[in-house]
Amino acid sequence: MHIKFPDKLDKTLQYLKLKIMPNTLFFRTMLLIFIPLILVQVVSVIAFWDGNWEKVGRRLSNNLANNITTAIELTTNNSQDLEKIQALYDKNYGIKFDLIKDEKEQLSIKSSTHYGEEYKLVTGLLEKSLHHKFPQTVTNVYLDDGHENIIILVETGKGLYRFNTSTKNIFSSSLFGFVAWMVGTSLLLFLVATLFLRIQVRSIATLAQVAEDFGKGINTPFKPYGSSEVRKAGIAFIKMKERILKQISERTQMLAGVSHDLRTPLTRMKLQLAMLPENDENKEFIDDIGEMEKMLDGYLAFVSGEGGEKNTFVDMNELILSIINKFRNGKAMIRYSTNDQVSAIQGREQALKRAITNIISNAFNYGKVIAVALESNNKKLEITVDDDGPGIPPEKREDVFKAFYRLDESRNSETGGVGLGLSIARDIITSHGGKIELSDSELGGLRVLISIPL
Repeated sequence: MHIKFPDKLDKTLQYLKLKIMPNTLFFRTMLLIFIPLILVQVVSVIAFWDGNWEKVGRRLSNNLANNITTAIELTTNNSQDLEKIQALYDKNYGIKFDLIKDEKEQLSIKSSTHYGEEYKLVTGLLEKSLHHKFPQTVTNVYLDDGHENIIILVETGKGLYRFNTSTKNIFSSSLFGFVAWMVGTSLLLFLVATLFLRIQVRSIATLAQVAEDFGKGINTPFKPYGSSEVRKAGIAFIKMKERILKQISERTQMLAGVSHDLRTPLTRMKLQLAMLPENDENKEFIDDIGEMEKMLDGYLAFVSGEGGEKNTFVDMNELILSIINKFRNGKAMIRYSTNDQVSAIQGREQALKRAITNIISNAFNYGKVIAVALESNNKKLEITVDDDGPGIPPEKREDVFKAFYRLDESRNSETGGVGLGLSIARDIITSHGGKIELSDSELGGLRVLISIPL
């Protein structure tokens, strides 16, 4: 069921989703575990606070306040037995107290009683109990420097009472033990979930990497593992890869056979024509046969590609320089700029050389000034080839990548090949996970942008 939100709210939710929600499966799954876990911890602490800790703390504070009230009443009614009452409280309740009657000493105690900041979590309940017992009396509660003992000052008409006792008499440490137990078990659960999810996500990431490598023409060995769904997807991928490779192999073998069958009669025809006297008709026939051989080579190159070549690390800067050097003696002027930080890529060197040669060759066929640049941008290697030729109309820029398509419909060999140069180039670049884009050049002609992931 899809809930329809107002457009503004929906856009806000989409924005927050893009900005806050993690991109990876691992962190998204961890959020599904971590957020409910935190909520459970918070609810448990609140429930424990309301149901146990606060009740226990209030009861302990009331007991201590009652003991202080009793001590003050006993001392007031039996002032001659002060020492006995002090000893009795120290022995039975662990409470020490003094009665200070001298005003100067009282002022000194009040001014020097700075045992640290008041810790409301510990002293708050006791303060409420003392205010209830002594509504007309000034009372103060302090913690000592180590927070192990609590100091209570009660001002009465008979003098200043100073009580000293352990914080255990008013504070239950069970809350901290409970919280520590919950945090410890949660961390253990979080650790186990993290290790388990890493194993599960690793199998998906491996499958994705193998599929990406296959798209680039890299045949990486892969054995499915992980959950049953991931293994099923891995097995399906392996079967699909085998079918594709088998289809490519059968197509290549069939075309190799066709090539052999066609070349044999063409060769016999060339030999027979070579024995005939030279004239214009024979010369045109020989040219036609040569054009047929050229077209046949182009067809085979387009269909078979460079499938048998192994992947290696290719220095693209050196590769482009070697291509450009072959065109240095041409009629057009060529410029080349590169970035020294550009990394080598993994690919099929001869296939990449052929693709870039086709692009630069086209630029030389139609332009007088050619500019080639090599850069790396956003984890991609980018090659741009600009020329000052007539360019290609925007509505035909996608058509030129079609097999056997030529802008010159007369198919004159002097104005181009058989219409497979850009098709072969795109096929090779796509097999490396990249893409080719055509646009207007700053030189006034065509710009070809080749992007290959690093």
